[in-house]
Amino acid sequence: MSQRQPVDRRPIDMRAAAVMAVLCLIWGTQQVTIKAAAAQMSPILQLGVRSALAAMATLGLAAARGELRAMTRATVLPGLAVGVFFGLEFVFAGEALRRTSASHVTVYLYCAPLMIAFGLGLVHRDERLRPAQWLGVALAFAGVALTFLGRGDPGLYPAMRLGDALALAGAASWAITAIVLRGSRLADAPATITLFYQLVGAGLLATTTALTLGETAVHADAALALSLVWQVAVVAFGSYLTWFALLRRYSATRLGVLSFLTPVFGVAAGIILMGDRIDGGFAIGACMILIGIVIATTGLPHLRRAYR
Repeated sequence: MSQRQPVDRRPIDMRAAAVMAVLCLIWGTQQVTIKAAAAQMSPILQLGVRSALAAMATLGLAAARGELRAMTRATVLPGLAVGVFFGLEFVFAGEALRRTSASHVTVYLYCAPLMIAFGLGLVHRDERLRPAQWLGVALAFAGVALTFLGRGDPGLYPAMRLGDALALAGAASWAITAIVLRGSRLADAPATITLFYQLVGAGLLATTTALTLGETAVHADAALALSLVWQVAVVAFGSYLTWFALLRRYSATRLGVLSFLTPVFGVAAGIILMGDRIDGGFAIGACMILIGIVIATTGLPHLRRAYR
């Protein structure tokens, strides 16, 4: 998700850093939340239901703010595109959670910023990567290769590598979503409209895929209800709108650096709450990915200047 920044952007202050830390904690634990409720409802169906419900809430907020007029021809077509790719991200992530650990899914999904930096550099002259950033790209890709060589837990996840590949496909879909947003009229649309297009696409595509694959069994209980309330109200609605609000006030690049706390929280939550086992190769590779992404998305000189 991305939004065009105003010219006058604030430096990161303690308030923004604290809000980002909370957002990263929410985003990092969402894969664990989904996987924990997988026995009651398939991950992909959970993602579809939560997106559809959050889309309705977002539409209501947009109506209350008088922002529905932004749904014009100029935004509908790119809106359809971001909806499809945002939906594909959730489809891939949902199927990945059935085949590999929540920790793996979190780390691989957060390869998306690297793909975004690479893709924007190809299509926008002013976004071309500098030599230091190419070093980050190479380091991150080496980290991905190393994590794939890890043994993981084949007894618990016999299709682990397929799950990891699906998570990477989800990251690529996320990246395409951001690139479309960057180059379309949606970059100037209200946050509620942009989020609505994405959530509608995710809701329709994930739910349809769940129906097609026969992943429709639901064993309703209090735990599943609490999980869905958390995912709809906090993750898909509250946290995404808060992210857009931050993007209107602060530098996306500087916020992006802070967002790399997300996979750290995600891996920690997977280990503590789900008992995920992380081998040495995956741990080293994950660190290489995170360091490489920071370098690729900021460039070392920019990173030094951002927090003076």
